Amino acid sequence: MTVYETDVPGVGKKFEVELDGDERLVIVIHHDGKREVFHKDGPDVDADRLFTLGGRQAREIGSILQGAYFQPVETDSVDVPLGDAIIEWVDVGAESPLAGQTLADAQVRQQTGASIIAIQRDEETLPNPDPEDTITAGDILVTLGTREEQSALEDLITPDDDG
Repeated sequence: MTVYETDVPGVGKKFEVELDGDERLVIVIHHDGKREVFHKDGPDVDADRLFTLGGRQAREIGSILQGAYFQPVETDSVDVPLGDAIIEWVDVGAESPLAGQTLADAQVRQQTGASIIAIQRDEETLPNPDPEDTITAGDILVTLGTREEQSALEDLITPDDDG
């Protein structure tokens, strides 16, 4: 990532951060502490202002972005004891084709490769659910599988918009 820094006489400093492709994020820091944030679709395109922050706001948001409050795990580069598998929490909507089916009838593992390792229903958690447990609208399924299996599960749970 390349960052271009420019003095803006009488204003402060301007930073242009290259994003994906030719996109750039432009941040102007005024001498009075105000920050203006702009987006540019390319290096030679006019910028659109996204928002303005005061100095204190900018420092608080900056510390969040820096990870001072929460440090996420980069799942693409971390080794976990599950190998390629990850755990996801998937909401079952009212329109889901799985709502009302038992785990045995839904055949999630056979269709996607992912396993349902628990069902969260309101305040109750059903660990290691039985094949005869019914999936209901509003449930949160705790699932284990690879990214591809999780994607297939999401497709299975979410109704097709084509109708």
